Amino acid sequence: MSEYTQLGRLHLAGEWRSGSGKTLTNVCPWDESTIFEMDGATPDDVDEAYRASAEAQREWAAMPPAARSAKMHAIADILESRKDEIAAWIVREVGGTQLKAALEMMLVTQVARQEAAALPFMVEGAILPESLPGKESRAYRQPAGVIALVSPWNFPAQLTARTLFPALALGNGVVVKPASDSIVTGGTIFAAICEEAELPPGLVAVLPGSGSEIGDAMVQHPVPSVVSFTGSTPVGRGVGKAAMDSGRLKSLELELGGNSPIVVLDDADVDYAVEASVWGKFVHQGQICMIANRIVVEDAIYDEFAAKFVARTKQLVVGKRDAADCMIGPIVNRDQFDGIMDMIAKAKDQGATCALGGDPDGLVIPPHVFTDVAEDNCLVANEIFGPVAPIQRARDENHALELANNTEMGLSSSVFSRDEGRALAFARQIDAGMTHINDQTVNDSPFSPFGGAKNSGIGRFNGRWAVDAFTTTRWISVQHGKRQFPFSANDLG
Repeated sequence: MSEYTQLGRLHLAGEWRSGSGKTLTNVCPWDESTIFEMDGATPDDVDEAYRASAEAQREWAAMPPAARSAKMHAIADILESRKDEIAAWIVREVGGTQLKAALEMMLVTQVARQEAAALPFMVEGAILPESLPGKESRAYRQPAGVIALVSPWNFPAQLTARTLFPALALGNGVVVKPASDSIVTGGTIFAAICEEAELPPGLVAVLPGSGSEIGDAMVQHPVPSVVSFTGSTPVGRGVGKAAMDSGRLKSLELELGGNSPIVVLDDADVDYAVEASVWGKFVHQGQICMIANRIVVEDAIYDEFAAKFVARTKQLVVGKRDAADCMIGPIVNRDQFDGIMDMIAKAKDQGATCALGGDPDGLVIPPHVFTDVAEDNCLVANEIFGPVAPIQRARDENHALELANNTEMGLSSSVFSRDEGRALAFARQIDAGMTHINDQTVNDSPFSPFGGAKNSGIGRFNGRWAVDAFTTTRWISVQHGKRQFPFSANDLG
């Protein structure tokens, strides 16, 4: 794997192959240079990959839990031994900073070592009560089969690993379609890792390819029973519809768009809230689904918070690829960059005050901070996915809650207050799948339920929720001795 000789190829049926689909260009966001070009997968490749994975999965599922757990530990060992190589690809391929790459590698390794290695031992069945004499009902948990995994570009290693490793640990096969901006870090590097860990050939396939060419084939193929997708809400809706319209109904694990608020109540520790909010807004230049999209601050401390937030943001290191403390790197591609720049211009036209800004350098947009942001401003109405922080003024706590919930999204959220009871009462009224008290919005944990509400997704990742997602319940009953069958209504009393 260290020579990267295979990372611009497909991996299916246990083999590395050249593709024959549309040409994909892998670009480094730091300087917009071409890393490599490759021909992507075709629907025929998807079909072969699913059938090979289904064949390998039967043997894999029959392995004892300890054997699958050992493979997860082997994967974690590989991740640890190759962390510098993989981190370098995160920097190179998706414009990660050194900080982001190190954080992502820590999270990916936790998924393998802590969560996935434990999951085989968390699958439990049940003996259920029965009224019929001699009847025993059993509920078995068994692997779902083969999982379709469509992963995004922004945190590609982590957002591939959080489905791939748990699904494998629970006895499934997986076919991965990485985003075209993260072919290596969201896809082929995992095929190389699984191959090095000596998982059964064909169990895992990785198929870089154009969504227009293989997207429907990935989701609608009759083999996969679960579709795991992370990405935007509009695309997620399409994925869900395609899955339901296929010949086989499928379970869905969808983590979609976010518009996550940080709420700072009037009794918060302002200095601490500023420090947390700056990190939770600007890490990976804001390109994270659960990033703080907007910051809502009560009027009594608004001016103090905004001034300190701007001052702290000015201290961030910007655009230094090799600096360990660089916070702001490049936007992933030119289309995303143009969208953010358009939003900045529109926010100004809509009357928001740009308290901090600057001109871009290549794809690197310096951090922007906006105050006097109206409730209908584009920065609070849309997912920004860039280094732009709108700070909204709330009249009081009730207004802060109203602003926090003024979105069709509901992924992450947070609230700051010195009174944990007050913060908890507030947190429970936020319409989101996750709320963090006295912390920013970017949190993940191997055994905590990760997922959104409203239009931010369906299902939950991690821990026992992964067991629910990637296994299915089977009812088997046993009749001990002969039973009397009713042949008349009178026999039923």
